[in-house]
This record gives sequence, C-alpha cells and structure tokens, in this order.
Amino acid sequence: MLVTDEKELLEQLNSEQYKEQAFRVLLKLYKERLYWHIRNIVKSHDDTDDVLQNTFIKIYNNIGKFKGDSQLFSWIYRIATNESLTFINKRAKRLQVTSEELQNTVINNLTSDVYFEGEAIQIKLQKAIATLPEKQQLVFNMKYFEDIKYKDMSEILETSEGALKASYHIAVKKIEAYLTNN
Repeated sequence: MLVTDEKELLEQLNSEQYKEQAFRVLLKLYKERLYWHIRNIVKSHDDTDDVLQNTFIKIYNNIGKFKGDSQLFSWIYRIATNESLTFINKRAKRLQVTSEELQNTVINNLTSDVYFEGEAIQIKLQKAIATLPEKQQLVFNMKYFEDIKYKDMSEILETSEGALKASYHIAVKKIEAYLTNN
C-alpha cells in the first residue's frame, strides 16, 4: 500500500479494508516526532513511552471523528499534547503535589535516566523551562526543540499566532534571565 498524501491516508484510515495498514503508515510517519514532542513535556523516557502509546490508541479509536478542519498533523499533535498534560496532572494529583513540583522532581531525576544524554547545561535549560507557565513551556519546546511553525502551533494549541509569538518571546527572556542568574 502506497500512501501519496494526507487525504489518501485519511481515506484509508477510515476504510475497514485498509485501516490497519494505513495506521502502520501513520505510526511510521509520526512515532519519532511525537516521541520527542511528548518527551519535551513529560521529560522521562518511560513516561513518554506510556503517553505515546495512549496517544496512538486515542488516534486509532477516534480517527473517524477527525473532521479535517485542521491538518492531520495538528490534530495528532493536539492529542499528544493533551495526553501529556493529562498524564502530568494525574500523576501530580496522585502524588499530592503541584504539576510544577512534579516537573522539578522529574528534571532533578533526569541525570539518572539512562535515556537522557544531556550535559549539565541541558539540565540547567530544563530547569529554566520548568519555571515557565505551562503554555510558555509548550510554545518554547515546540519552537526551540521541534522547530514547529507558528501557523501549525496555532492549530495544535488553538491560539493565535500573535499570542504564540509573544509567549515565545517572553519565554526566551525568562529562560535567559534564569540561565544568567543561576
């Protein structure tokens, strides 16, 4: 099965005959990119794997509800983002801490994560990012690490491009201040 464009992939995903094959194509197209998108939010490799699996289950079960109002890419990223934030909030609630406290704990544990290959400066950058409000964290990670265009980010986060640009600019200033002062 050869998929030539998003429209054809969607048609096959909504077809009983080709759904399984088309989903394997979708997995191949998005698995690595979504892994890193989720990893930037939840930080831990093991948690990322869990959230990624939940994301693909949700995509598989809900592909028929995709209306085509946005790009498939944006819809998939929105699901991954929401799954990541839900994961963090549920874990924080279960541990009876704030999501910020949970993120700081996870960042402090990054050095013991065998899948984290960062150096001290990367840990410091992650700590700086963790000081940002949730929306600024998302915008910064999507722009800085994933180089997602503001237009696409606007669809994913359902926010105007202008607001996203402002959030990114403010986030960069806060991160620069944190890195200078710590």
